[in-house]
Amino acid sequence: MNNPFNSDAFGKLVLRLTLGVLMAFHGISKLMNPARTLETMSGLLAAAGLPTYLAYGVFIGEVLAPILIILGIYSRIGGLIVVINMVFAVLLAHPAQLLALTKTGGWALELQGFYLLTGLALLFLGSGRIAVKPD
Repeated sequence: MNNPFNSDAFGKLVLRLTLGVLMAFHGISKLMNPARTLETMSGLLAAAGLPTYLAYGVFIGEVLAPILIILGIYSRIGGLIVVINMVFAVLLAHPAQLLALTKTGGWALELQGFYLLTGLALLFLGSGRIAVKPD
């Protein structure tokens, strides 16, 4: 008897759509005010002693990568870009929260952790068969 809930391809599609769509909302927010985004990111990068042109990477990580992930085109690369994006986000914008808990006992960085770890899972799993360019 076949189990309809035993589908590797569908599971990977759900993972891709979850990560891609939720990350894309952050990208849309950044695109709505790109000057403020670049100013904020450049300030964080400069304070860390990094070149400010890296601020454009936020658009790669939060706009381009989600598109690749949602469509299933170079999904592993998209996942890697999200991982790198989240490492920068945590280290530059949230270092004080790394070991902090919320008032309700959750990890203060659970959203960032979710994006980082689902990006990592996608890097290892790939797009699955239900993709524009399956890998």
